[in-house]
Amino acid sequence: MLILDKTNFEQEVLQGEGYILVDFFGDGCAPCEALMPHVMELSEKYGDKVKFTKLNTTKARRVAIGQKVLGLPVVAVYKDGEKIEELIKEDATPENVEAMIKKYV
Repeated sequence: MLILDKTNFEQEVLQGEGYILVDFFGDGCAPCEALMPHVMELSEKYGDKVKFTKLNTTKARRVAIGQKVLGLPVVAVYKDGEKIEELIKEDATPENVEAMIKKYV
């Protein structure tokens, strides 16, 4: 899983090609920490079809605000630089994340 920050987000996601999943999380976010192992498992399962990345919004606030990430956790799918779907807060469950990925693989 690729770790994003404010220096590589644009290049890796907004200028990226194909499907890219971004797990937006923050320091001290308990739901984010609970979701992370499930996202890691999904990256092993679908990593050959979708590029899996994560961004710590605590360290990249401007990037998060620029992507209209206002609550956490957020798991978003981008295609060729455009955000096409996202799951926010309580909708970001392991089951919903996998269902969202399956639409695009």
